[in-house]
Amino acid sequence: MKPVASLRQLGQTQQKLLRKLLTEPQGASVEELCAALGVTHNAVRQHLSALIAAGCVERGMARPTGGRPQARYLLLPAGRDLFPRHYGLIATGILEHLYATNGKAGVQALLAAVGHELGTAAASRVTEGSDDAVASRLAEQLDAIGYEASTVQRDGETQVEAYNCVFHQLAKQHPDICRFDLAFMESATGRPIQHMECLLRGGHACRFRIGKARAKTDAA
Repeated sequence: MKPVASLRQLGQTQQKLLRKLLTEPQGASVEELCAALGVTHNAVRQHLSALIAAGCVERGMARPTGGRPQARYLLLPAGRDLFPRHYGLIATGILEHLYATNGKAGVQALLAAVGHELGTAAASRVTEGSDDAVASRLAEQLDAIGYEASTVQRDGETQVEAYNCVFHQLAKQHPDICRFDLAFMESATGRPIQHMECLLRGGHACRFRIGKARAKTDAA
């Protein structure tokens, strides 16, 4: 079974099976799934095999029933992550409330502060090494939080491209959200970041140029 990114990519029976497991923290047996889905044992086992192969479900410990122990099937985090979460709608509401109460400058400062804090936490995994190594490690950090990022060679240097802005829909309404990205990258690398290309402005990716490391100054 191919990896899936959302519940809608699955057939109706597999969607119902995952929903059943979502409501059963201790897992469900094949018999219980048959009753819930209205399909045969063979059909349930085929769907379970596919979902196990996709990393969405696992076979847990058998539970004594007084007769033959029944294996329990459990929903894994990857399966739980397939269920929709409307973060964008909630985040938009929060951001609009902040604009109303703190003003544009306040929101910009907040986004930069959050980006700086998270970037500082990632700095130990990014800052060491050559320019190319820093770009590569920054791409890895961005990729880990959903940006689908990689390094590219442009103008004789290594730059970073992100193909999936995690704030894309939100940024369409509030471009200030990009201040988070820049603050995160500058704090993670200890270097100035230049936004060379942007998905919001028709680019095929968000592309970033990483400047030279800032010179360290001795304390007076």
